[in-house]
Amino acid sequence: QVQLVESGGGLVQPGGSLRLSCIVSGNSIRSSNMGWYRQTPGNQRELVASITSGGTTNYADSVKDRFTVSRDNAKNTVALQMNSLKPEDTAVYYCKATGYFGTYWGQGTQVTVSS
Repeated sequence: QVQLVESGGGLVQPGGSLRLSCIVSGNSIRSSNMGWYRQTPGNQRELVASITSGGTTNYADSVKDRFTVSRDNAKNTVALQMNSLKPEDTAVYYCKATGYFGTYWGQGTQVTVSS
């Protein structure tokens, strides 16, 4: 059974930084595409950033130049470094893994950007 667990969320002031981590158990992520999504109440889950098994990254326009996604296949983890945070970045952030084993989501971690 593949499980994803996110961590690193919290309350931060505008302009601050947070680093989210997602650790995957039950299967190697080496050949998987990984993504970070976020969702606010009443809205659909949206893609924030993704990284393919080959290391190609993709970002939502709203986070380009502020967020950086990375992966460590040896540790079976994927991270999202978030800098220059804005109140509109407030959301629940989810990690997603897509591989030969299927598609799995984490339980989410709350990020709140507020003064």
